Amino acid sequence: MDKSVYDTRENDLTYGRGYVYSIQYHIVWCTKYRKAVLRHGIDDDLKAYLMQIAADYDFSIQAMEVMPDHVHLLISCKPQFCPSNMIKILKGNTARWMFIHHPELKSSLCGGHLWNPSYCIVTVSDRTKEMVEQYIHSQKAKS
Repeated sequence: MDKSVYDTRENDLTYGRGYVYSIQYHIVWCTKYRKAVLRHGIDDDLKAYLMQIAADYDFSIQAMEVMPDHVHLLISCKPQFCPSNMIKILKGNTARWMFIHHPELKSSLCGGHLWNPSYCIVTVSDRTKEMVEQYIHSQKAKS
């Protein structure tokens, strides 16, 4: 398996205090104006930081790929997470961190914004989880 792709499989069911759940989302968001700025090591830095955010906020990234102009994540989270809040956390924290650690990005993006304000989020069932993982892992091969 390609070492640049993160895959942290766990049991499909998670047990909380008084509840059992299996919630996964396929999340995709793009850079502002689809500028291809997530390359030359920036993509690897972004992956590492996304894993750190996941650990800090206690959710799991089960598959991830960073393309030059967009990000794919398969996330497993607790039922208490509001998906729109999770997106704000991911996009807001990564933009701030990327501009601090890669200040050259700000000059290559018009208006100084890293991410497009929109995103795509799709719920993933147990039946489609493997298909989504394969799709995310195959993204680099397609480009």
